[in-house]
Amino acid sequence: MRQIEKEMLAAIAAGRDWSKDNTKVIGPRVLLHGHHIATLGNDGVLVNTDTLRQWPTRTTMSRLRALGVNVCTRKGEVLLNGEAI
Repeated sequence: MRQIEKEMLAAIAAGRDWSKDNTKVIGPRVLLHGHHIATLGNDGVLVNTDTLRQWPTRTTMSRLRALGVNVCTRKGEVLLNGEAI
């Protein structure tokens, strides 16, 4: 896990807003390059699939995986929890 992801998780655990480089935590929302990628809630992490479809980058997936999301790319297709999005 990258250092920025460790800092992101520490901010989430502390319940505080945080920003570094291209990643922000604002309340329950996680943003990457200003785009909402996930919302944190009592039921876990809700992935913004619209953003993931538009920007299925390594960085997006890395941030989501740091949050405990099962996301990957296989044969050019993005899979979320084993299902194509």
